[in-house]
Amino acid sequence: MPSPLVRTKLYVPRARHTVVPRARLLDRLVDRLGTGGQPRLTVVSAPAGFGKTTLLAAWAAAAPRPVAWVSLEASEQHPGTFWTYVVTALDTAVPGVGAGVLPLLQATAPHPGAVVATLLNALEAVTGGVDLVLDDYHLADAPAIADDVAYLVEHLPTDVHVLLGTRADPDLPLARLRARGELVEVRAADLRFTLAEVTAYLNDVAGLDLDAREIAVLEDRTEGWVAALQLAALSLRGREDPAGFIAGFAGDDRYVVDYLVEEVVRRQPEHVRRFLLETSVLDRLGGPLCDAVTGAGDSRSVLEFLERANLFVIPLDDSRQWYRYHHLFADVLRAHLAQERPLEVAGLHRRAAEWYAADGEPEPAVRHALAAGDVELAADLVERSAIELLRRRQEATVRGWIDAIPDAVVRVRPVLAIAFIGALMSRGEFDTVPDRLAHLEGLLADPAAEVVVLDEREAARVPGAMETYRAALALVAGDPAGTVEHADLAIERAAPGDDLTVAAASALAGLASWAAGDLESAHRAYSGAVEGLERAGNISDVLGCSITLGDLRITQGRLDDARRTYERALRLAAAHEADGAGGTGGPLRGVADMEVGLSEIALEQGHLTEAAAHLGRVAALGERLGLPQLPYRRRVAEARLREAEGDLAGAVALLEEAEKVYVGDYSPDVRPLPAQRARVLVAQGRVDEARQWARTRGLAPDDELSYVREYEHVTLARVLMHGRDTSGATTRTAYDLLERLRVAAEEDGRTGSLIEILSLQALATLAGSETPDVSAALAPLERALRLAEPTGHVRVFVGEGAPVAVLLAAVVERNPSWAYPRRLLDALRPESSGASGHGLVDPLSSRELEVLRLLATSLDGPEIARRLFISLNTLRTHTKNVYAKLGVNRRRDAVTRAGELGLL
Repeated sequence: MPSPLVRTKLYVPRARHTVVPRARLLDRLVDRLGTGGQPRLTVVSAPAGFGKTTLLAAWAAAAPRPVAWVSLEASEQHPGTFWTYVVTALDTAVPGVGAGVLPLLQATAPHPGAVVATLLNALEAVTGGVDLVLDDYHLADAPAIADDVAYLVEHLPTDVHVLLGTRADPDLPLARLRARGELVEVRAADLRFTLAEVTAYLNDVAGLDLDAREIAVLEDRTEGWVAALQLAALSLRGREDPAGFIAGFAGDDRYVVDYLVEEVVRRQPEHVRRFLLETSVLDRLGGPLCDAVTGAGDSRSVLEFLERANLFVIPLDDSRQWYRYHHLFADVLRAHLAQERPLEVAGLHRRAAEWYAADGEPEPAVRHALAAGDVELAADLVERSAIELLRRRQEATVRGWIDAIPDAVVRVRPVLAIAFIGALMSRGEFDTVPDRLAHLEGLLADPAAEVVVLDEREAARVPGAMETYRAALALVAGDPAGTVEHADLAIERAAPGDDLTVAAASALAGLASWAAGDLESAHRAYSGAVEGLERAGNISDVLGCSITLGDLRITQGRLDDARRTYERALRLAAAHEADGAGGTGGPLRGVADMEVGLSEIALEQGHLTEAAAHLGRVAALGERLGLPQLPYRRRVAEARLREAEGDLAGAVALLEEAEKVYVGDYSPDVRPLPAQRARVLVAQGRVDEARQWARTRGLAPDDELSYVREYEHVTLARVLMHGRDTSGATTRTAYDLLERLRVAAEEDGRTGSLIEILSLQALATLAGSETPDVSAALAPLERALRLAEPTGHVRVFVGEGAPVAVLLAAVVERNPSWAYPRRLLDALRPESSGASGHGLVDPLSSRELEVLRLLATSLDGPEIARRLFISLNTLRTHTKNVYAKLGVNRRRDAVTRAGELGLL
């Protein structure tokens, strides 16, 4: 099934030679936009027939940089469809700009805010700028669109510009943009032909040879309205008494147009007139389609004649395969058709529906079937295509049909009913789903019910699918037991060979176990889902499940198993690509996500160069080869690498970017991005901001614990350990919280979590007494090391910096033959002392360098001492040594001197 995108809507209309050059308007646009200056938005606003599209097309033809063009229709009022067209147009104009955005739009429930934020980031990287033209914007202007378009316009890079062609002012902050000088406006008064332009059009272009008085009358009657002038010129051709005709029409705009169209149409040969009326029901005009609708066989030649005669047909592609009527002309033609031949309208739409259906384009087929009033035909068309569209994640299209098909028709068609339920679920619209499921269950159970089934194989899937959706409802409602119960029923009731239902149900059961913290059951269920997806050939979904499988193993502390999961998925994708089964002509979608997973494991095992190499492969593949979550997952992985390299500010910036492009799904958000950012803030010494995060999230040390919030509570413990309380009370509170977290993680086998918790308990013990007690902190640390050694965890220890070095040194001293802690201690040394020399006669020690870096923050002395887990007297000694080695006497001078030497 082809993509639902109509590619002809992305073509810049070809500038006509039979138009009057409008230098005064083009110069106005070029002067303001040609250099990529301050204006963000151009609005060309006027009623129909004023030449908005012609002006924009002429400007685009001469534009000095790439132009992305979208001819909008009413169907683009849905955000997913609208932004898909916009991003595809930009990607066509500047290849690659949509690589990271289009995957977001293919998500189960794309978030327009994330889409726009990611698009803005992509546009920022465009060299030389780009212009985006949204023609007929009034057709798509809706509340669901306007806010995000306003955000886009307000935050555009300086060399990106948006131009709107519209019949009405858009719902955008025009007054604010106007006041800031960021708006260019072209109105109806500007677009009206001047007397000179009227003369040029009627005599030079139309070749009418009218005198000045006749031209003046036409200019006065039409008020420079381009469409009316064009119609008048067509009506005047070949008349023996042009003056009499010119004097014969008057009235308001609507009357003028109706009159002139009637004159133009009446003067055409009968077969052309019939063609115009019958094809007016079509949005697009192509030879085979028009043949099917009119029943004639010469549509291609008629379309070419209409174009030569300048009869309001606009070519939509360079090869002249597709056209459309000028909107105003089409409106009047349809009015004449309804008035003259009302009984034929439905039949014309029905033939159009049948042609589109045979051509594999369900969306226009359904639209014409509904316009014909044939809801049964529409239902047939939807039923035959909806399941496949859902499988291709085109839920927005199916959702748009739900309100158009009468519920009474849907309720006797099980396949159609389950498809609509699937579309509602995928869009997060759960309210009516239970009632729909109950009705469908009753329909299937009633042997006397009149049931319409077009495809018996799809009908056999319905019972299993019903239980799958019930499992999903239970998951959304926070009922893990109900989720598992219905998932088991779905597997039991699945039709033979229905691997997708089995896979979906298994995945839902796995999600329920995951949210409850039972990771082994979750892994087992997800493995079953992967098996079903492999049998079904849905390899991209296998890769999606592999992300979860890898995450589960990482949380269990089984890094090598997680690596094997990702590597197996990559081998499967490579084999699929080699077989040509993907049909993509390149790497399979999801390959980039596997590379992100491998980078995370490499980083955790201390292989920073390897982690960077994996992320480099992600960049080379591009986000278009990623699943919907890739844009934020990639940024998180890059942030962790930046943090490991000591670039904490860069890490925070990347995490903030990740929040903007975050896309959720049914999976539990077990490592929320704000919590990850809070951890880096603590490392930066911005503890007050981290405390504000904890307050915003409503976190407290005595909360009831759950796995879903485990990461946040561990983060809270980190915040408490860096509190201002000199009595050590907050550190003790942190230790008590960590102890409860340790028990929970240990009971449920979350070894990865347990390693981190034990490490923090060791540090909390070290910090909990006025005189640091290293020996008391060794027990939890040694246990953490024993758990971590088999899979080689590094970052969980090394990331804690100098405080853990003190403990590791003590472990090495107590266990001189134990190689693992010695390796970790060696890994810490380059991070702590790599810049200690810098030409100083007496270089700074590792601890002195650590003290110096904290002196450059806003932390006071007691806070720095607590951060380093040393006494205040020890800090004073280190500070005195730092001052002496730098040759200064004050903290400010020490920071200045350190900056000069590159020590910071």
